[in-house]
Amino acid sequence: MGQGPRSPHKVGRRFPAGGKRGRGAKGSGRPLPGRKRQPWPPPDGRSEPAPDSHPHLSPEALGYFRRALSALKEAPETGEERDLMVHNIMKEVETQLPRLLGSAAEEEEEEDGKDGPTETLEELVLGLAAEVCDDFLVYCGDTHGSFVVRTLLQVLGGTILESERARPRGSQSSEAQKTPAQECKPADFEVPETFLNRLQDLSSSFLKDIAVFITDKISSFCLQVALQVLHRKLPQFCAHLCNAVIGYLSTRSSSVDGSPLLLFLRDQTSSRLLEQVLLVLEPPRLQSLFEEHLQGQLQTLAAHPIANFPLQRLLDAVTTPELLSPVFEELSPVLEAVLAQGHPGVVIALVGACRRVGAYQAKVLQLLLEAFHCAEPSSRQAACVPLFATLMAYEVYYGLTEEEGAVPAEHQVAVAAARALGDVTVLGSLLLQHLLHFSTPGLVLRSLGALTGPQLLSLAQSPAGSHVLDAILTSPSVTRKLRRRVLQNLKGQYVALACSRHGSRVLDAIWSGAALRARKEIAAELGEQNQELIRDPFGHHVARNVALTTFLKRREAWEQQQGAVAKRRRALNSILED
Repeated sequence: MGQGPRSPHKVGRRFPAGGKRGRGAKGSGRPLPGRKRQPWPPPDGRSEPAPDSHPHLSPEALGYFRRALSALKEAPETGEERDLMVHNIMKEVETQLPRLLGSAAEEEEEEDGKDGPTETLEELVLGLAAEVCDDFLVYCGDTHGSFVVRTLLQVLGGTILESERARPRGSQSSEAQKTPAQECKPADFEVPETFLNRLQDLSSSFLKDIAVFITDKISSFCLQVALQVLHRKLPQFCAHLCNAVIGYLSTRSSSVDGSPLLLFLRDQTSSRLLEQVLLVLEPPRLQSLFEEHLQGQLQTLAAHPIANFPLQRLLDAVTTPELLSPVFEELSPVLEAVLAQGHPGVVIALVGACRRVGAYQAKVLQLLLEAFHCAEPSSRQAACVPLFATLMAYEVYYGLTEEEGAVPAEHQVAVAAARALGDVTVLGSLLLQHLLHFSTPGLVLRSLGALTGPQLLSLAQSPAGSHVLDAILTSPSVTRKLRRRVLQNLKGQYVALACSRHGSRVLDAIWSGAALRARKEIAAELGEQNQELIRDPFGHHVARNVALTTFLKRREAWEQQQGAVAKRRRALNSILED
């Protein structure tokens, strides 16, 4: 991809927001979404038990879980409503489980005259695990039984995973492009040693019928969850399972264009499992997998509607220069083609790998400028932020005709300033966040500084774009001087920012890191519209955070208070820097 004259077919190119994978369709077996009309709050009237109470569910809690189970059976197998319901039930389990597990010392007989000891929840869970192990294939292959197995694996491992619902795949709808995905992190809790032993026993069952768990889409979900749990709690056994999967797939009939693994990367079911394998492999094993099966095939994978997703996971897993170097060499010549094919996730994942490893950052930025047609003339580089944010080439974003775009012209600053900022996509926001964390983000910061106040306000008010402002505020590569130069364009926009759902969060973050002089300027501008702020649900919060009433009525006391806050912040920063 050079910088020479552009061929006519590149003019006016609009990069599709994302390719359709064919996995998000109805009836595709996606893991258990939720029910909005019945979010299942915790049972009313539940109180904390006395310290010496027997570790059993209260009647209210038992009733709650029975009703929840009944509702789950009636709920649709897929969809957002089921996702919400399952999430809320899991949250409720998380709050009770540590108390209910109990200990061996608490296994005492009840005093109501019943014969024999009462089983603790630990014994019940272990008993369930034994029963599931006896009919493992049946449970894993059933839609509802699969959910039991996946939940059981997490309980035995002391880990509540949320990745099953956190990363949507398939086609990117317009609404999905506007709403950033919620960041979900696993939550760990203490479990008895017997649970981890049983987890290993249960996971061994995957090895007996590995072909089923690779090819059956319902059963495959169980193996994917097992890999995530084992990676956190039993990494050696996780590696053993990964080797079993790779070993099995490698023995299948060879494809015409290379390793047998390439066939499975193009399959809707097995490619999902391979995505998880790629994410949990240790770096040396990932390097050897790439060299033995994937090297020389990355451009083909990037163009495929399904295989581009496991390629993204490979890029997400890159942590060493030794792996990034051959990967970058293969993919760098085709970035514009990959964008045009509707697979921007591959490009963003490659940029993320460059950020993480700290290599090829200047090269990938130059390639991005060329792909979005804003590398030459150099004046066009000032427009890179709107182009990256919206995933549009220069000619498309500014509405140039084919004749106007045939020969790249100088950037028209007045035209750019008069245009409203386009819709910021989730992937465009992620791209900018990565670039702002590069070691030298100057070019992107200059483009941000070229935005007008209303344009920067639109970016801050956008669900996805607001995270670009977060990156400006948190990136260690952005100096205080450069940060101030970008944010000064928000002067005159603070009230509108405060009265916005996402903009108010950005303003809170700006306020948190602002010096006393900057805080005075913000408070003075907000104070001019005090009543409007108080009436607005988001503005009311900002006014309280800024202590706007004190600022307007007792300025000296406000300055003393803010000065003390600034002093404490400087002291804390000095400690952290040491």
